Amino acid sequence: MELKRKKIGILMGGLSAEREVSLRSGHNVYEALLRKGYKATKIQLDSTDQIVPNLGKIDIVFSCLHGGIGEDGTLHALFDILKFPYVGSSVLACALAMNKLQAKRIFNSQGLRTAPWVEYQGQSWDEWKVHVLDEIKIPCVVKPIAEGSSLGVRIVRDENKLIEACQATQSEYGDFFVEKFIPGKEITAGVLRIDGEDKALPLIELRPQREFYDYIAKYTPGMTEFIVPANLDVKKTMQIQEMCLRAHQALGCFGFSRVDLRLAEDSEPYLLEVNTLPGMTDTSDLPMAAKAAGIEFDELVEKMLYTERWNARRVTR
Repeated sequence: MELKRKKIGILMGGLSAEREVSLRSGHNVYEALLRKGYKATKIQLDSTDQIVPNLGKIDIVFSCLHGGIGEDGTLHALFDILKFPYVGSSVLACALAMNKLQAKRIFNSQGLRTAPWVEYQGQSWDEWKVHVLDEIKIPCVVKPIAEGSSLGVRIVRDENKLIEACQATQSEYGDFFVEKFIPGKEITAGVLRIDGEDKALPLIELRPQREFYDYIAKYTPGMTEFIVPANLDVKKTMQIQEMCLRAHQALGCFGFSRVDLRLAEDSEPYLLEVNTLPGMTDTSDLPMAAKAAGIEFDELVEKMLYTERWNARRVTR
């Protein structure tokens, strides 16, 4: 196999708030590639100065950098400029998926249901509060525009705490928006390219012990109950899987992604976001969904490595 003669560099760590998750993902991917017989090496990034020098030591990048420049398309743009092969989605797809508002606008343009929202545009806090209460109402969800792992997300159930929540998210993560809270079930779907075709994996219902599926619930063993496959009838399951595939493709994602939704109490699904570099930790959703489809972790990593898009990018080194 050609790739078994190549040096695969697993980028991990980085400078984003998701650094620790990235280290766990990267280690798991590294171990899986070794077990499969690949020449894998871990590249732990602690500064941006390390990126280019390390590329000279490898033949292809398998990025496990969650958040920040590792997930918003910045690093992928560098790889493109250098004509360096990498696994996963393109610059544009990563940028669109990372910017939740741009993604929501694209979903709407494609007839894909997403929760109503309003974007903060610098108005006075009193004006902003009136605007949110008129358009979205309480309860609502305050979200950073460009963060992952539910960082900075706050559910507001008391209008008197709305401004405080918005100011806190803005202070920590910058630009933000407010989205209508959709009561119901938390659902996630992995999308994986198998034999040249994008396929939605079995759905997962998430039942966190906390208020919602936040950073702690995502990455602390025992803090979330995972129902795999989700307890939904066949028709609803197929509807959601089709919606996830369309969301993945609408943003131009390639190879793999994870799509998050809320299934409202009236059984209507609402898209939340698409993640182009989903976690690969012991509690992550994509490996769990793949396993439910009969794809063990090592095989999943190998499928992520072998994509037509990678072959199209391939250069002689």
